[in-house]
Amino acid sequence: MSLLNAILAVALSAAPWLLLGLVMAGLIKALVSEALLQRWVGGQGLGSIARAAVIGAPLPLCSCGAIPTALAMYRGGASRGPATAFLIGTPGIGVDSMAITYALLGPFMAVARATSAVLTAIVTGLLVGRTVPTDMPTSVPADVEPETEDSCGSCCASGCGDARDTPAESAAPGLASRLADGLYYAFTDILDDISLWLLVGLLVAGGLIALVPPQQLAALGSGLGAMLVMAVIGIPLYMCATAATPIAAGLLLAGVSPGTVLVFLIAAPVTSLATLGVFRREMGNRALVAYLAGILASAVLLGLGVDAVASWWQLDIARQIEAVNELLPAWVEWVGLVVLVGLAVKPLRRTLAGHLPHHA
Repeated sequence: MSLLNAILAVALSAAPWLLLGLVMAGLIKALVSEALLQRWVGGQGLGSIARAAVIGAPLPLCSCGAIPTALAMYRGGASRGPATAFLIGTPGIGVDSMAITYALLGPFMAVARATSAVLTAIVTGLLVGRTVPTDMPTSVPADVEPETEDSCGSCCASGCGDARDTPAESAAPGLASRLADGLYYAFTDILDDISLWLLVGLLVAGGLIALVPPQQLAALGSGLGAMLVMAVIGIPLYMCATAATPIAAGLLLAGVSPGTVLVFLIAAPVTSLATLGVFRREMGNRALVAYLAGILASAVLLGLGVDAVASWWQLDIARQIEAVNELLPAWVEWVGLVVLVGLAVKPLRRTLAGHLPHHA
């Protein structure tokens, strides 16, 4: 398969499902408020941590976007365990990345990824919740912004301040207005955040599928050593969950084991250097060590578990991916790709938006 054909095949498979995921992300944005999140994750202990992880999982926020929301919860009275679980669970998997994961990696990996993201958030939240703030640096006043937009340094530059910069409205908007604004947010802010990195992911995935002999990566891409390397690389090397998925698909189809691919999918999206810096400033060195240990240990153990299950059940992941691709006719994939490109390219989107009413 040539490089261009491989890139096009991955893009066609992903486009309709990514559009569906963006629609769902817009609906969640419209219907779930930060005040409601604050009430849901209040309290301490395993129950609060589990709720924070589960509630955060489908939300359309990347790592930088989750920072202000998590800190608002923490400073508003949520304990460090639930705040940490939310901070990890939210960027680890979202409705947009879940849809593209199902399309490119198949149902088994989609379930494994969603479950692993929530479990990693719970385990790390429990570890951080047991730390005490005895070694914290100088506290930051509540009215000081935790981070500027430029400090994100990741794919979420435009959406970094969304959760904290939105002014409180004197009157709650109607449902239709909130739905329109939520969809507008999904197809502008979120799509702008992920489009460049998604293109990079598609290029890397196509290169892995077309140019790398499967035997080469199969020999290097399994076992505890490979998983540790993948985790250590992935933790500081931030990628949005959606943009990381095509790369994971390329690794999987090129011969890397499902567990090793899962480690990459856990470690890369859940944190970034910006997150680590803000987290240390807010919660201290001991909490930061617990945070990193929780992510690293959870990712590797879950990766080993997925490899064991896949081997035990004798799963054919490649065949699952083919079955998903066969669900949609070719014309739907082409329409999805054309629409996605039209929305991702700003001049085309502005032309389309000029003919549509919008309440902002």
